[in-house]
Amino acid sequence: MHSEHLALHHFAHARAGDKGDRLNLAVFVYREEHYSWLLGQLTEERVSDLFSHRGVTRVRRYPMANLAGINFVLDDVLQGGVNGSLNLDGHGKTLSAMLLSMLVESPVALKLS
Repeated sequence: MHSEHLALHHFAHARAGDKGDRLNLAVFVYREEHYSWLLGQLTEERVSDLFSHRGVTRVRRYPMANLAGINFVLDDVLQGGVNGSLNLDGHGKTLSAMLLSMLVESPVALKLS
């Protein structure tokens, strides 16, 4: 069985938003037929592991089938948020790029195996 791992950004794009110390990351696949693959690749556990160094306390996943995307809500990941942190990125906009850097199993390789 052939398996190839590539960064998520090859297959999806993302948007970020914040409220206090809570971050929303929405991920959308470029090709609608990859949506079910995305559900298998992006779990709450994997996203929580990726952001564990930032002190995330909870990750909730909300699939959005009609938009071929997933919205993640991450608690306590902004180190206080815009008003409570001296971070350069208190809104967490760059954290969507971090999520898109996650290595995932290529959906193309899955079709070939």
